[in-house]
Amino acid sequence: MKTKDIEKGIYTTFAEIATAIGYSEIHGRVIGALLVSNKKLSLNELAKKTGYSLSTVSLSLDLLEFLGMIKKTKKAGDRKLYVELHGNLLEGLKKAFIMRIQKSIDGTLAKFDEYKDELEIIKDGEEKKNVMKALNILEDEVNRVNKYVGLLHKLK
Repeated sequence: MKTKDIEKGIYTTFAEIATAIGYSEIHGRVIGALLVSNKKLSLNELAKKTGYSLSTVSLSLDLLEFLGMIKKTKKAGDRKLYVELHGNLLEGLKKAFIMRIQKSIDGTLAKFDEYKDELEIIKDGEEKKNVMKALNILEDEVNRVNKYVGLLHKLK
């Protein structure tokens, strides 16, 4: 097996992690490429290493920068954009994971509120009571998950 094959295997591993937590594989491939290179890479170098277009790589960098996983810089006298790993990789993954779960929780709770509003219009009946009871149980469980996500967020 060649070094390049192992590098690509590392990129794939990070791509799988990214998709497992709900993000695009490009995010994982960029992290893998930066990790393997162990230095700042230009946008062109990242595109070449990951196999993605410059525009796709450029767009993915914004999220990674927001998560604190990378830092974008420019060198004096050089118009190229350079990217380097920044911060704690595990903290960045944790933040990405929590953001994705929190978005899902918020959407679910909002949908439950919509359902409850719709049920208020419906005349009383056994079916309405059963659906409302199920919604209340589900809402309680989602709120419990939300509490645990909050605790996870506080973990160092």
